[in-house]
Amino acid sequence: MATIPWLVDVLRSAGVQVVVEGDWLNRMRPGSFDPIGVLWHHTAATSSASNPHPALNICINGRSDLPGPLCQALVDYHGVFHVISAGRCNHAGTARASGPIPAGDGNTMLIGWEIDYNGVSQEMTAAQYNASVAATAAVLKRLGKDASYARGHRETSTTGKIDPSFIDLNVMRSDVAAKMAGTPAWSSIVDNATAGRFTASTNWGTSSYSGQRYGADYRFADPVLASDAAWYKFNVPAAGSYRVDAWWPANAGYNSSTPYIIATSSGNQTIHVDQRATGGQWRTLGTFALPAGDANRVAVSRWSSASGLIIADAVRLTRV
Repeated sequence: MATIPWLVDVLRSAGVQVVVEGDWLNRMRPGSFDPIGVLWHHTAATSSASNPHPALNICINGRSDLPGPLCQALVDYHGVFHVISAGRCNHAGTARASGPIPAGDGNTMLIGWEIDYNGVSQEMTAAQYNASVAATAAVLKRLGKDASYARGHRETSTTGKIDPSFIDLNVMRSDVAAKMAGTPAWSSIVDNATAGRFTASTNWGTSSYSGQRYGADYRFADPVLASDAAWYKFNVPAAGSYRVDAWWPANAGYNSSTPYIIATSSGNQTIHVDQRATGGQWRTLGTFALPAGDANRVAVSRWSSASGLIIADAVRLTRV
């Protein structure tokens, strides 16, 4: 049986923080292991800063219905890779064809990252995402494969798995490809306090109430069926595809259908988000074609029929 004893060295060389969990070199399932790609999962456990890896023991030892190890590495809340196994693990099961990955035994073909978040009311943290992109890029380089060999479990599952939730897997592959090429993508953040880049009427108040805010404060307003948007201005360097991420503090009293308007090359597109949940982190609104130039590109609109305060905090554009 093949193993990947190089895994820890490759991850550390990529700048990924690693914790080795016991006898990882000899902890594995029986059977063949000849990996050609990397598979992303989420654990379905709720992690936090104070409890960063609640599923670690299960990933090492398994469950009553599925013996461990259940992945080659678990990625905790802080983006730390807990390396569990250098060999075959029970993480992928029977795989359907996805991209360049053929149908077959996923445990033979794929190295698995279990990213520790619940995937229902919780997204992966930015630290988890960034570390997983760096690790995936480094491992695929070692395997001699390109970014198309990075897949999500929901793409290969034959049993309806949904993991990893709350990420665009095509964007993930674009980020892995950029990391492998060594050419960081253009990215820019505009906060509500960024001078000359944020505009809003006097109807928008300012608050620092929530600890989930980006920066020193954020803006808020009541919903109203009228046009009174807060705009974020970006100097887009070239026409192309850009991922739009938004950051807001979440609260049960905030709006469940906050409209974000993206001024694309083909006209305005509106995305509605629930600002009662998934606060204090970047959340992807989608990938859009944007024209070059310095102009208002993203807005938070007050035009919502839902109750609760509308929040305007920070927006990030990243070229993909």
